[in-house]
Amino acid sequence: MALILTGDEVEVCSKQIGFVGSCYATIVINNYGNQSYVVRYKNLVSKDDESQPFIEIVSVDKVRPMPHTVSATEFSLYDGVDAYDNDGWWVGTIYGKQDSRHYYVFFDAYGVEILYPLSRLRSHRETNGMWVTKKRV
Repeated sequence: MALILTGDEVEVCSKQIGFVGSCYATIVINNYGNQSYVVRYKNLVSKDDESQPFIEIVSVDKVRPMPHTVSATEFSLYDGVDAYDNDGWWVGTIYGKQDSRHYYVFFDAYGVEILYPLSRLRSHRETNGMWVTKKRV
């Protein structure tokens, strides 16, 4: 993974039950060496004071660089996507198309299918130093 510094925008991917497969936009506000970071979430608020952003310490294995912004114009059946919902990006698979601007996304981790407008979808990518777009076969 590339060196992450204070002030960098990153995504934090949750491994918590009920949130597996979701990633949230954050800013690194402190670095604890190579093992953990203090991050401030862009869209999540503190439980104690909803006027304040949620801040937490996360381990390095939950942090990844922000993906490059790429506007999708269409998806194919079984493409891996991230759907923006509940203030984060959730990993799913295209399972159908309602029209040219709306797609059904199936979430393997939860066994549900939800309809999303194209504007709330992005190609799912994995990273191991370089971003890779995966197509399901």
